[in-house]
Amino acid sequence: MTNSTRLTGIYTPNVVPLDDRGEIHEAELRRYVDWLIDRGVHGLYPNGSTGEFTRFTADERRRIIQIIVDQTAGRVPILAGAAEANTRETIRACEHYCELGVRAVAIVSPFYYKLTPAGVYAYFKEIADHSPVDVTLYNIPMFASPIDVPTVARLAEQCPRVVGIKDSSGDLPHMMRMIAAVRPMRPDFSFLTGWDAALMPMLLVGCDGGTNATSGVVPEITRKLYDLTVSGDLAQARDLQYRLLKLFDAMLYSAEFPDGFRAALTLRGVQAGVSRQPKSDNQRLELSELSRQLQCLLAAEGFTDEPVGGCCVPREFDPEQIARIVRQVVGDLQNSTRADSTK
Repeated sequence: MTNSTRLTGIYTPNVVPLDDRGEIHEAELRRYVDWLIDRGVHGLYPNGSTGEFTRFTADERRRIIQIIVDQTAGRVPILAGAAEANTRETIRACEHYCELGVRAVAIVSPFYYKLTPAGVYAYFKEIADHSPVDVTLYNIPMFASPIDVPTVARLAEQCPRVVGIKDSSGDLPHMMRMIAAVRPMRPDFSFLTGWDAALMPMLLVGCDGGTNATSGVVPEITRKLYDLTVSGDLAQARDLQYRLLKLFDAMLYSAEFPDGFRAALTLRGVQAGVSRQPKSDNQRLELSELSRQLQCLLAAEGFTDEPVGGCCVPREFDPEQIARIVRQVVGDLQNSTRADSTK
């Protein structure tokens, strides 16, 4: 039987804290789970892209879920990343996570091999037909075979176990087309956006929530943005979305993903550790510079102190002063032109 409760709200795709040896820091992971729940996230999403699932072994992935289920103790639902290298191992992961008591599993579209829509459909159909736990599709075209609208609609229609989709494309019209195609026949189907930069507009067009990496760093902001949007307080929500955008862009684009999120989380007092992905000397230097930038952004929101030496605050210009400067420059140019014409 499927669970009739629709997945809604903010599910945090959490970082996995690592110790000095690069091993799972269990005590810190448990503390991090409590930290997130205390700050209002609706659910947890371990073994996602932000959790660097491909950099852990299958046994480590199972251990991560086990720790988080145990520490959560039913306080919030868990959407467990269950993607393995093939359908057989993925189904085994679904079975194991079902026994642990997760709400549902998230399975990324096939990666490495670029499949046609027919291949993507067959892949998810095989898993859905054999999974004992509800399945959400995970569309992330930058890393895996894309899931098009007809495929989502076909799976939603034919597979009761497929109960939602996490879409990280950031493509608003694509999300609208999916909702239009699926919701009339599956009112229970959940649409979650994985693109933090468009959380507010995605919610406004009908999304049920998000799996947003920023919620692992600033859960207070992401949760408040969700609450403001669904309650219709759009002016405040819009302001918060733009503030979140600045932080999201800095964490996402200024370092190898998800190192920016690890760096920001460390600034918030969680011992995130260093990713297992090796780094060059230049990358380490850039990450150090990014940490300072992130500290300034977090300080502006009241989450940290400013770095030593303070933050460079952009100067606010008076529009009338700018207009006077423009008039003066234009006047100088006109006078120069007239002087040249008399020579």
